Amino acid sequence: MSKEDMVKEAVEEAKANAAEAAAKEEAEAEKTADTESADEAGESETAQGDADAAESDESDKEEDASEESAKTEKKKLFGKKNKKDKKDEKIEELTDRLTRQMAEFDNFRKRTEKEKSQMYEIGAKDIIEKILPVVDNFERGLDTVPEEEKSTPFAEGMEKIYKQLMTTLEGVGVKQIEAVGKEFNPDFHNAVMHVEDEELGENIVAEEFQKGYTYRDNVVRHSMVKVAN
Repeated sequence: MSKEDMVKEAVEEAKANAAEAAAKEEAEAEKTADTESADEAGESETAQGDADAAESDESDKEEDASEESAKTEKKKLFGKKNKKDKKDEKIEELTDRLTRQMAEFDNFRKRTEKEKSQMYEIGAKDIIEKILPVVDNFERGLDTVPEEEKSTPFAEGMEKIYKQLMTTLEGVGVKQIEAVGKEFNPDFHNAVMHVEDEELGENIVAEEFQKGYTYRDNVVRHSMVKVAN
C-alpha cells in the first residue's frame, strides 16, 4: 500500500469514527431531552396537583370557617333569646303574680256577689213570710166590714193601707199565685180538701182557703186549696 492510500484510509476511518461519535452524542442528547421533558411534565403535574390540593384545602378551610361563623352567630342569636335579663325575669314573675291575684280577686268577687245575693234572697223571703200573716189579717178584717159601712172613713182608710201594702210587695217581686179555676199544680198548690163536682173539670181548684205567694218566681207560700174531681 502506498503512502497516499494509507493517508486516505486513515482519513476515511477518522470520518467514520467522527460520524459514529456524532450519532452517539445525538442519541444521548435526545435521550437526555426526553428524560428532562418527562421530568418537567411530572413536576408540572405535581405542581398542578399541589396547587389544586392547596386550593381545595383553602376552599375547605373557607367553608369550615363559614360554618363555624354561622354556628357562632346562631349561638349568639339563640343565646340572647334563651338567656333572659334578670330584670325581664323579675317583670315576668311580678306580671304572673299580678295576673293570678287578679283572677283570684275576680273569683272572690263573683263568689261574694253570689253569696250576697243568696243571703238577700233568704233574708227577703224570711221577711215576706212574716208579713204574709199581716196581709191575711187585713183581708179577713176587710171581709168582715158590712157593705153599708165600707164607705166610712175608717173602712176606706183600712182599704187604702191594704192596697198600699200589696203594691209595695208587688214592687219587690211578690206575686199572688192564681188558684181558683186553675188546674191543680203541686208546685204551687197544697190540696187540703177534695170535692166531687160535675160542673168543674177534673183536677181543677174549686176553692182557695189561703192565698199563696211567690217571690221572684220562688214559692214563698203554697196556696191552700180544695180540688174537684
